[in-house]
Amino acid sequence: MSSLKISSKAPDFKLPDQTGKIHQLSDYQGKWLLLYFYPKDNTPGCTVEACSLRDSWADFGKLNASVLGISADSVVSHQKFVDKFNLSFPILADEAKEMIKSYGVLAEKSMFGKTFLGIKRSSFLIDPQGKIAKIYEKVKPVEHAAQVLQDLAGLASK
Repeated sequence: MSSLKISSKAPDFKLPDQTGKIHQLSDYQGKWLLLYFYPKDNTPGCTVEACSLRDSWADFGKLNASVLGISADSVVSHQKFVDKFNLSFPILADEAKEMIKSYGVLAEKSMFGKTFLGIKRSSFLIDPQGKIAKIYEKVKPVEHAAQVLQDLAGLASK
């Protein structure tokens, strides 16, 4: 898994979202930021996770937090995903897998007896100073938004 640690500076990034707008870590200075990495648009677990985060969007806003999804899918694929499920947050396209690698979430996976490199579903909660406050390595799509909101409420109140 990731070699990143709690309290270490979050790796910077510069990637387009589903509309082509470029996002980078410094855009979120002064806010909490959830970076959630997921394997693929329009797959069951990824859709459940995205919709759960969408449904909790107002609660993230109340805690001065933004959400960014990241996968290796294209801008076009992300736009279709966002439109289909009416997602309320940006999804970044990391087709070159640079950010995915810098956060250490590219891992060996297996399916139907074949081994391949894929994105391990994981998230990073970044504090307003750009440091990693929490790492979620074994994300359960249905529970993830509630878990992050609970942690964020505790961290933000300190």
